[in-house]
Amino acid sequence: MKKYLLLILLCVVVSVNAQTYRTKILNQNIKTLQIGLVGQKFSLPVLELNGSDALKVSFDEMSHGAHAYSYKVIHCNADWTVSDLNTNEFLTGYSTVNITDVTKSLNTTFLYTHYAFQLPNSDMSFKLSGNYVVLIYEDTNVENPIAQACFSIVESRVAVSGKIRGNTDTELNGRLQQLDFEVAFNGYSVREPAREIKVVVRQNNRLDNQITDLQPTYMSNSSLSFINNKALIFDGGYEFHRFDISSVYAAGEGVAGIQFNKPCYDAYLYDNKVQTTHIYSSEMDVNGKFVVNMQNAQEDNTEADYMWVHFNLPTKYPFFDGQVYLGGEFNYNQLNETVRMKYDGKTESYKQAILLKQGGYNYQYWFVAKGEQKASTERVDGSFWQTGNEYTVYVYHRPWGERYDKLVGVKVINN
Repeated sequence: MKKYLLLILLCVVVSVNAQTYRTKILNQNIKTLQIGLVGQKFSLPVLELNGSDALKVSFDEMSHGAHAYSYKVIHCNADWTVSDLNTNEFLTGYSTVNITDVTKSLNTTFLYTHYAFQLPNSDMSFKLSGNYVVLIYEDTNVENPIAQACFSIVESRVAVSGKIRGNTDTELNGRLQQLDFEVAFNGYSVREPAREIKVVVRQNNRLDNQITDLQPTYMSNSSLSFINNKALIFDGGYEFHRFDISSVYAAGEGVAGIQFNKPCYDAYLYDNKVQTTHIYSSEMDVNGKFVVNMQNAQEDNTEADYMWVHFNLPTKYPFFDGQVYLGGEFNYNQLNETVRMKYDGKTESYKQAILLKQGGYNYQYWFVAKGEQKASTERVDGSFWQTGNEYTVYVYHRPWGERYDKLVGVKVINN
């Protein structure tokens, strides 16, 4: 009996410690957390091992107060749980570093302080490929981070090629898309591909519908084939809506009007509509990403202001079988209360207001049915095989006897 209770206790401890990391803000005073390649506005946070590129991590703290922020980097497995490696096995230099690039906002209605740093740097560099998370914390309180940002380092050993099609195993040119791809080893040694290789696929960097535990449809000593794989059928969705709040003097694209309601600005977007015709219309978007920008500014990061952005989705009746959320990178594709639309019976519409920094943004309306965790655009905007989406394939390799997942290939596939 005692052995049985001890086993249960150990399982509980393992479950508690097996935290899965994702990019998100953990303190309400922190806004606009960004991570991406230096000089590339819409890049994925993926570095080449020992390459020349660098990542930039930045965020705003909503005051001009003095804060001593530092960061720590952790190596993760393919599933974004902490790996078994010691810090000195994957890092060169210091394990924690203070953030010294600190600038206060200038002439803004919302006071904020902008913090930034790059990785790797003279204090910290990386030895191994794989998944990483950088924990940002105040003073020495590393156990209570204010934000966390995920990124990956790839050592390109395999080649991935693929395409997207509307002719799926389920339907022909309807609402779904089929992703087909192959992984060529190109001489890279993999003894047991079925056991050693892990493949993860994301659509527009979303986690709610990402595919893990993917099994190849065909396997050889030189390649893995994921063609006609039913696990790789996705909702095509619809193109992202977009708006531009880079100016407070003139309404940009998607904006019906901007008002100064002391002490700050409010941006009112044009009403969106619940589509009933189910006809696809091509639109330009950046698959959910956003960029900070202020017209005629010398420095966007510290001169761009914050404003309340008001979203409005009229519908005579609420959806009783689920919830409506706003989807996009501005909220790191999370389904939480910050982006949950609230139904207003008086105006017969779903509403939400979000505090955002000046710039250009993409967003979608995501419906999540009761009891489900995966979102869909079909209820509001429809879903179409023609929709332009960005699929990212991550290929991990853990050879026999190794203690971590190498990231040996990353490929972005667009249609």
